[in-house]
Amino acid sequence: KQWYQRRVAITAGEMMPFAVVGSREDVKVGEITVRGREYPWGVVEIENEQHCDFVKLREMLIRTNMEDLREVTHRKHYELYRRGKLKQMGITDDGAHPVSLQETYEQKRAEHLEELQRIENEMRQNFVNKVREKDLELKRNEKELAAKYEGLRKENNEEKKRLDEDRKKLEDDLAAIKKKKVPTATLR
Repeated sequence: KQWYQRRVAITAGEMMPFAVVGSREDVKVGEITVRGREYPWGVVEIENEQHCDFVKLREMLIRTNMEDLREVTHRKHYELYRRGKLKQMGITDDGAHPVSLQETYEQKRAEHLEELQRIENEMRQNFVNKVREKDLELKRNEKELAAKYEGLRKENNEEKKRLDEDRKKLEDDLAAIKKKKVPTATLR
């Protein structure tokens, strides 16, 4: 593998600078369709090594450096991502002390359950306080209604007494008028 990489590196060094032509279009050359560019003087085929160094550049970059790309991706990018995620979770990975994800999970779970229990207790206490407040308000409203009812009942009784007295007075007046009318009717 190293021999092949060294050989490609020497070959690539000899070919620099690369002449690369890019295209997204398919062009018909004779009976076949190829990826390339059409110019007034002819067609430049991207995959043809006599027209363009794209194939050599691709071979050098992807096939020979793929293992390096994987190593760098794992060592640098993935490790940075992993450390960032662990840091967000509150886990420190200093390299000297290996992190037990099971222990960390159990610890985080216990913390989360404690937090949930605390929130539940707060909510329960708030509920009890609101029920107590509503109960006091209802009792206060009940007392006000009872007092209002009693006041209206007294007013009604007084009004009834007054009306009874007025009715009795009117009946007495009517009886007195009838008595006065009876002697006058007999006089005629």
